[in-house]
Amino acid sequence: MIKKKDSFSPEGGDFKLVSNFTPKGDQPQAIKQLDKNLSDKKKFQTLLGVTGSGKTYTIANVIKKQNRPALVVAPNKTLAAQLYNEFKEFFPENEVHYFVSYYDYYQPEAYIPSTDTYIEKDSAINEEIDKLRHASTRAVLESRNTIIVSSVSCIYGLGAPEDYFDLMLYVEKGDEVERERIIQQLVYMQYKRVDTEFKRGTFRIRGEVIDIFPSDRDSSAFRLQFFGDEIEDINEIDSITGKKLRGLKKVAVYPLSHFLTGREAIDDAIISIKKELKEWLPRFRNQGKAFESERLKQRTLYDLELLKEIGFCSGIENYSRHLAGRSHEEAPTTLMDYFAKDFLLIVDESHVTLPQIGGMYKGDQARKKNLVDYGFRLPSAMDNRPLSFDEFWKKIGQAIFVSATPADRELELSENLVIEQINRPTGLLDPEIEIRPAKNQVDDLISQIHKTVEKGDRVIVTTLTKKMAEDLATYFKEIGINARYLHSDVTTFERVELIRGLRKGDYDVIIGINLLREGLDMVEVSLVAILDADKEGFLRSARSLIQTIGRVSRNINGRAILYADKVTKSMQEAIDETDRRRTIQEEYNKVNNITPTSATRSVDKSLNAEIVSEMVEESIIENMPKDPKELANIIVDLRAMMLKAADNKEFEKAAQLRDRVTKLEKYLLES
Repeated sequence: MIKKKDSFSPEGGDFKLVSNFTPKGDQPQAIKQLDKNLSDKKKFQTLLGVTGSGKTYTIANVIKKQNRPALVVAPNKTLAAQLYNEFKEFFPENEVHYFVSYYDYYQPEAYIPSTDTYIEKDSAINEEIDKLRHASTRAVLESRNTIIVSSVSCIYGLGAPEDYFDLMLYVEKGDEVERERIIQQLVYMQYKRVDTEFKRGTFRIRGEVIDIFPSDRDSSAFRLQFFGDEIEDINEIDSITGKKLRGLKKVAVYPLSHFLTGREAIDDAIISIKKELKEWLPRFRNQGKAFESERLKQRTLYDLELLKEIGFCSGIENYSRHLAGRSHEEAPTTLMDYFAKDFLLIVDESHVTLPQIGGMYKGDQARKKNLVDYGFRLPSAMDNRPLSFDEFWKKIGQAIFVSATPADRELELSENLVIEQINRPTGLLDPEIEIRPAKNQVDDLISQIHKTVEKGDRVIVTTLTKKMAEDLATYFKEIGINARYLHSDVTTFERVELIRGLRKGDYDVIIGINLLREGLDMVEVSLVAILDADKEGFLRSARSLIQTIGRVSRNINGRAILYADKVTKSMQEAIDETDRRRTIQEEYNKVNNITPTSATRSVDKSLNAEIVSEMVEESIIENMPKDPKELANIIVDLRAMMLKAADNKEFEKAAQLRDRVTKLEKYLLES
């Protein structure tokens, strides 16, 4: 019989902060005050930290002092990736994970009544991100020394942690368990049995050995060695070569989907879904919607048949309320429910992140209402949703809002507990602001770009529309300026690569709309140009202008040019706040005898590995080794480089390395 762990109480321990830095500037007092407020049971507080003041390092110190799990929420995947890398560097010996939407492409299910158009759900799941999501939930369930860096996807419905934990396959060395029971459990967990293509979410059987490739890994697997019905040995192995990496006393394998549940719960859910269907169909008929009634009946019964036979169906999340046994009024379970109750919430760039969280629920409900009204889904599908704003607040114990420009909401919630971090460890001042006429702004900008690039620095330009960003990038390239555009239509991984390319010097200029405002760390940028700065609106509000100007606060030559024909109220507020901060910073530097210096930050520690990888690739092409063992060792080396690239969120490079590994594996099999 397969044993079950009694509970999913995570193991304790200590956070170990590793850094060459020591708190400087306003960091020491900020760390002390934030920690004291948390220890004094203050629910909300705000860290108002200017760009380049080391807010992430401050928060890392607070997490270490509090020594409890933390959820860091960022407004987008790009910023979440940067924060993940920073926390990973600060806590290399602890669990630091990345949790974002696993779709490379996502078209939600929708119905447009005006044109009678049904749009079926269409998506492309990114396997790497799916693996990282499973690694996140595993870490939170197993260890208190865990930091999860997430986008706002953390408020979307996720299977109940109790079910995810209960369905886990847990075995220890020496257990008496029938091999067939292990196989049955793996199949129920949605793992597929394979003979050749051993990859994440599969298992294979070779005599008395079962190899399992867990949902939260991408290079190593588990090997269970049987002697009769006894698990004689457990090892972690390399998934390609089968080479033993280390011996294990126990192993836990989690389901391939967060929405799986036990057989008994599925049987109860089927009864509950049938009851809802029976109650809902007469309403359609009474409204003269016979066609919609039949459509709903056929779609639902088909899903029920799949649930009955295999415990899973496409779109199973739409039945999450029934599967979890929740009532209509109950909030869905989310990543936040996987944490221990005393977890600490960090809301990064809170002035953007909190409005995003508040707007998710209404948009989701509006889309699903049409699906329900026209017979595509049962009303319970509307309970597969993100948290409402009120539900979100109820799941929070204590929170720190982090922003250079906090909004009124977080300031009110913090009740005057606002800790300012204005003086930077580097002594850098906020950039000087220059206003230039909007007439002929592009021609003037070109001359400013040339001057900046000649000094070896980079430039970011913000426009009001996507089309203008694209057209301007095209024009700049035509006249010899190495420019790229970046906006919401650019894929997540491309955004990361574009920003990395700007820092490396692959490009001199990046042109965007509002994606370059919050949080992105680009110390090489010394000029930010804001076109049409006097066009009042969200993109040219005081808060947006301050954030955009802040992009050059890490460079000693940093300056901002606002192209405008008049000084608007928002512009004046941004200028006044920047001047206020410069005054405080100048006085601090004078008192402490500090000479400002530019911030420094390595572009990417894996660049050396990239060079090594290219050398390895050339040697493989020119002189393919004949010895299978030698070839296998090269594959292991390339996989290690691939994993490091993936950990650093260099997904394009990781994909290239993966392709090389695939070619070599094929060659190895054929040789």
